[in-house]
Amino acid sequence: MPTQEVLCKGQVERIGLDEPKISHKSSTSNSEKIIVAHNHRQALESMVDVLKDTLEETNSTVDAVGHRVVHGGSYFSKTVEIDDAVKDKIESLFSLAPLHNPSNLIGINIAEDLFPEAKQVAVFDTAFHQTIPEVAYTYAIPKEWSEAYNIRLYGFHGTSHKYVSEKATDYLKLNNSKLITIHLGNGCSITAIKDGVSIDHSLGFGPMNGLVMGTRSGDIDQSVIFYLMDKLNLTTAQMNNWLQKNSGMLGLTGYSDFRDIEQEAQNGNQDCQLALEINAYRIKKYIGSYIAAMNGLDAIVFTAGIGENSAFMRKLVCENLDCFGIEIDDKLNSIRTNDIREINKANSKQKILVIPTNEELEIAKQVYSL
Repeated sequence: MPTQEVLCKGQVERIGLDEPKISHKSSTSNSEKIIVAHNHRQALESMVDVLKDTLEETNSTVDAVGHRVVHGGSYFSKTVEIDDAVKDKIESLFSLAPLHNPSNLIGINIAEDLFPEAKQVAVFDTAFHQTIPEVAYTYAIPKEWSEAYNIRLYGFHGTSHKYVSEKATDYLKLNNSKLITIHLGNGCSITAIKDGVSIDHSLGFGPMNGLVMGTRSGDIDQSVIFYLMDKLNLTTAQMNNWLQKNSGMLGLTGYSDFRDIEQEAQNGNQDCQLALEINAYRIKKYIGSYIAAMNGLDAIVFTAGIGENSAFMRKLVCENLDCFGIEIDDKLNSIRTNDIREINKANSKQKILVIPTNEELEIAKQVYSL
């Protein structure tokens, strides 16, 4: 930084599943191998082992480590340097983001051990959504509860939505824009972005509602929760665990990895076929509501692992939305590149864009700026 030159990049995937693997690419090496990663600690330690080799090869040092932290609650509206007080607040929010904040804190603690001279910096997913207006972030519960316990829509995946929306605005050369950004990965969310700021978002108080996700239910009738708790004699903790870790695509199909689900659907698995249709239908409903909220639309943006790589899912989402001027081009949709690309028909009123997200770069920019 600030040249944004990438010295190396990589990822660990399928943590806790069969054959977790780490991939790594630098100017001198390009490798991928199966590793032991039953949990995030093992995954991070494997990652740092590989990273150290690149640091030695490039004669580099780590001056700062940027950590994506999912839930900042009402405590954090901007990027901060991490100290014990910050870590305590991140831990206090474990119950609101049980799939994320605990692992985020593990990453911070390991990084402190492995890079003791570096500054540790937290970039919060919730920060980008602080612009959502009161009419959209307020829940219809007793006002005194909302005020006493800071209950509101917080929103997540902020670094991704911020990055791709800025890229889309630059690409479209619009000063005033109305965008819908769709982040589809193991976690999924959709944001209405008007004139560069978030005005509504599908995830809420915690990162569980909205779209159907890998293991999370998304929107559900509250009555179902109370009914099942009574029928199955479940505690609130047990019910929360079912909705967070055993629902969504996993609950519908038995698979949590979208690649497995799409393959099974192609092989004729009816549960997987239905699950994909349910997933796309939920996204369509949010697209319609956000067009109404913004009184218009300039472009839809697909991003993240599924959004960038699954032509099938993009097609399923965009079909039969021609009433909004959204028309997908099957040929363009099937082309895979690492660049920003349009996948709409030439006469489509609205643009349909695929923009690779770069949360790492967005985090690095915010860390460097701080």
